[in-house]
Amino acid sequence: MTSAQLPADHPLATGRTADAPLINQYRGSRNSAGETAKPSRRPVWFMRQAGRSLPEYRKLREGTSMLDSCLDPEMASEITLQPVRRHDVDAAIFFSDIVIPLRLAGIDVEIKPGVGPVLGSPVRTAADVVALPKIDDDAFAPITEAVQRTVAELDTLGPDGTAVPLIGFAGAPFTLAAYMVEGRPSRDHLGPRTMMHADPETWAALAEWAAEASGRFMRAQLEAGASAAQLFDSWAGSLGREDYQRHVLPHSTAALEHVRGLQGVEGVTAPLVHFGTGTSEVLDLMKTAGADVVGIDYRLNLAEATRRLGADTPLQGNIDPALLPADFSVLEDHVRKVVEAGSGAAGHVLNLGHGVPPETDPEVLTRVVELIHSIEP
Repeated sequence: MTSAQLPADHPLATGRTADAPLINQYRGSRNSAGETAKPSRRPVWFMRQAGRSLPEYRKLREGTSMLDSCLDPEMASEITLQPVRRHDVDAAIFFSDIVIPLRLAGIDVEIKPGVGPVLGSPVRTAADVVALPKIDDDAFAPITEAVQRTVAELDTLGPDGTAVPLIGFAGAPFTLAAYMVEGRPSRDHLGPRTMMHADPETWAALAEWAAEASGRFMRAQLEAGASAAQLFDSWAGSLGREDYQRHVLPHSTAALEHVRGLQGVEGVTAPLVHFGTGTSEVLDLMKTAGADVVGIDYRLNLAEATRRLGADTPLQGNIDPALLPADFSVLEDHVRKVVEAGSGAAGHVLNLGHGVPPETDPEVLTRVVELIHSIEP
């Protein structure tokens, strides 16, 4: 998809987030004019920062299912904002779930507690794929409203009353399609991996459907006011390099094509992040899919990631979530090592090497944010 202009009142078009610390680092330590510039502070946010680790989230969610909470604009907005207010992080991540596009398309899917996403009918044959519904643009209305509510509130939550950027979110086509084939979470993803080889035409058609669903979901968030977007491939680490290159990469590229080149003020584009778990051996391939920033999980040192990707690639990550319950002196030493390891990249946004575990003490996250902000950019 060719580049397009964001709405005139978009935070990147008005300049409200164009020079935020997060956007500066996603852009490779450059300001909105394209000049090399330090951010006002070292940026940090956490995947799954909005969720079960926060008592205010648990109280708000009482009696509401996960997917229903994602599709209630007022609730989704409030949940997105909670960790920004509490932790002073440098970005909000839109509160959603990777299967929301399925629900919006009318597919029978629920998130069962203790299990995860479960589909009423798995998608395993060519006929199943042909029968998949198309997502109507009107279906994105609750997403658009939730994003607009959130962006309005984020306008003054940054340092010195500046705007905090919102990051849009979507599951990558492989992860979305893997859930659709298995019908529920899986440890080894044998179903989609088998389909790639036993019925490659059906796999390609399913992955194309998922790429369009994910891409349009991200685009809806960006056009409504998100200043960046992340494509999240939870299960790509289950694949070998050749399978990833042949059967997954083209579809991740297609999803990102929906949002590449969305422009704000003076041609400033909305940055895109590509993150997967267990994907150290395909990072170079992930980079070619079209994102500006590559997220690194906890398994790979950031200096090695820069060696593999090149110093011109901004990175995101990669504090090990397993260290969050450790003595703070141990955690602080780890955080400082992550900062040092990321210093060779064009830009570096601190994050976890995966999501916040639900049992995490929120006070620890606040202390980590304070520590990172205390380290000179």
